[in-house]
Amino acid sequence: MEVYKNLNVLLADDDEDDRFFFQKALDTLDFPCYLKTVCDGEKLINYLNENTESLPDVLFLDLNMPRKNGTECLKAIKTNEKLKNLPVIISSTMINDNIAEELYSLGAHYYVRKCEFAELKLMLKKVLTSMTKGKFNRPTEDEFVINFVKV
Repeated sequence: MEVYKNLNVLLADDDEDDRFFFQKALDTLDFPCYLKTVCDGEKLINYLNENTESLPDVLFLDLNMPRKNGTECLKAIKTNEKLKNLPVIISSTMINDNIAEELYSLGAHYYVRKCEFAELKLMLKKVLTSMTKGKFNRPTEDEFVINFVKV
């Protein structure tokens, strides 16, 4: 039996339903996760700046949020010496190649298309399992986008 570390996950998303389903998906995983949520980009940056000594293991960041969008938040995180090593996974309802290139160049770990609950569980399992084993590395640009939705 493998031993997993507890993961502290931060979710920044303005959609209450998305936050609810994210928690439900985390609850299905085979390892313990603690979830903290914030509902806009300004609250996210304030939270991170107030908690630099106890940062989460990973941040899931909605691209389209009020007050400060995901790209603005990512820039603020990756240019802050105390926050820059925080793994950031960007989520959005649409995947755009130009945005993907920008997010990758800014230092995001993944760009994920928001999806149905079953796919959300698969994505979280894929991304978070590697973190619990201490093997979470930033992927190559070719593996940066996770999109379960067939177009």
